[in-house]
Amino acid sequence: MAQSTKPNDEEAYIKRMADLLRQGSTLTELACPACASPIFKLKNGDLWCAKCEKKVIVVREDAELVKITSALSLETLEATLLAKIQEIQEKMLNETNVEEIQKLGAALSGLLENLEKVRKAKRV
Repeated sequence: MAQSTKPNDEEAYIKRMADLLRQGSTLTELACPACASPIFKLKNGDLWCAKCEKKVIVVREDAELVKITSALSLETLEATLLAKIQEIQEKMLNETNVEEIQKLGAALSGLLENLEKVRKAKRV
């Protein structure tokens, strides 16, 4: 008879919570918005859900929500630009057609300009 994996999942979750406490994390009064499990405050100040195994961001005001959403959007955009820059670099390494290399170079230049703008926006 096959055993359900649910008890094993629950045991792993309890073990993760115990490990967090042993590592110096503290239990907060907050609950995870995704699973309603207790939220832990890590030593570095981050909030963490042991069940979801994800960082939790608490937003207390609308202005703070806009700021956090903007920061996350910029992080995502930066990662996308870096991935596209790497793709173009790989294409350029294998390309022998001069016209195609020029097109790739122009695209690369545009991506680098946009990356610089995103990084400036992140510093503001």
